[in-house]
Amino acid sequence: MPPPRYEDESFQQCQALVPADYENCTFTNCQLAKADLSGSIFEDCTFEDCDLSGVTLQDTALQTVRFNRCKLLGVHFEDCRDFRFAVSMQDCNLELATFIDWKLKGTSFTGCRMAEVDFTGADLQEAMFNECDLNRATFERTDLRKADFRTARNFQFSPEENRVSGTLFSVDGLPGLLAEYGIVVE
Repeated sequence: MPPPRYEDESFQQCQALVPADYENCTFTNCQLAKADLSGSIFEDCTFEDCDLSGVTLQDTALQTVRFNRCKLLGVHFEDCRDFRFAVSMQDCNLELATFIDWKLKGTSFTGCRMAEVDFTGADLQEAMFNECDLNRATFERTDLRKADFRTARNFQFSPEENRVSGTLFSVDGLPGLLAEYGIVVE
């Protein structure tokens, strides 16, 4: 029996979702912390003011999904299906989330708190970190070519351990690039 399918529906203040295919749906003020969304498909959906902390995304499809003002603490995005994976995040709290070895080319993060997010091995080519706080975020073996860090803050990573050709930085971001060399920028 195929999973249920929901199209053009609005879910407000829900506390659970059934595994299903959701297309062009909006989720507002939903409390889904630690929910199991495994196997679900979200296509052209928007989550607004939702708590998705610790949610399980095993084999979940996130295809053009927008997260606005959401709490996504400790979410393992690399557990999702990689086919057509596309997300954008605005004013979200992504602390302790992981994107290990994940394809995020062109992803937009705007106004997000991203403390201790793990981007090890991720493809972040052309990603935008607009007004994001990347305190203690991990970038190792990460492809950052043409990514935009001009308005990001508190990031620190090695230009030698990551691919950084064409990456955009402001003068204020130099300390995060030079710290490993013991260079102080004032």
